[in-house]
Amino acid sequence: MLEYEAVGGSDLRAPVLSRVWVPPGVYRPQEDSLLLADALNDAPIQAGTRVLDVCSGSGVLALSAAERGAVVVAVDISRLAVLTTWVNARIRQLPVTACRGDLSRAKELGPFDIVVANPPYVPAPASAAGGPFAQRWDAGSDGRAVLDPLCEAAWELVRPGGCLFVVHSAFNDEARTVAALQAGGFDAEVVRRTTIPFGSVLRSRRGYLNTVGLCEQGCAVEELVVIRGDKPRE
Repeated sequence: MLEYEAVGGSDLRAPVLSRVWVPPGVYRPQEDSLLLADALNDAPIQAGTRVLDVCSGSGVLALSAAERGAVVVAVDISRLAVLTTWVNARIRQLPVTACRGDLSRAKELGPFDIVVANPPYVPAPASAAGGPFAQRWDAGSDGRAVLDPLCEAAWELVRPGGCLFVVHSAFNDEARTVAALQAGGFDAEVVRRTTIPFGSVLRSRRGYLNTVGLCEQGCAVEELVVIRGDKPRE
């Protein structure tokens, strides 16, 4: 079993990050990962539950589900992320299948009982120079370049009676995510919130966030939210 500890003085419970191998170039689990892992604790996972971890990164959420008995498929567009998830799962001898691909690939492998997603969601101007690994966090002018397609694909990814968990920033308009999932047939609501200081990426985007009206001058914190969508049984 992965060990658990309180993080950042909060009551969140999440895998100890030092026990997950994360090479340079792969998204390192941070507060959003921890908040999502905490929400996933509410999911009805048991032996044989099929779980999809989309935008898997290091695979930390896939590992959390697999440790509870789930059979997990982890999908990411990054070859290095797929390798990282595979290595972390093999070390623990957990039933995680790591695949390279996008939402189309995920739909081919579904449907799933539970879908968990920590997609890129940082708003970025078209001129952003985020470096070679910016795809880990940059997601278009409003940060919804992956969120919107995910909401559109959710109905096909989740089996009847199943559920979806997705984390993102309040800068991305949580009401828009809830409305998109509801329009697609889900019962959806925000189930977790936490406020954190800006990290290095958002500090570098503060001017852009001010310009497009996503935060006030001098803002230094963001709110993270986890949204759960439940698909009705047929």
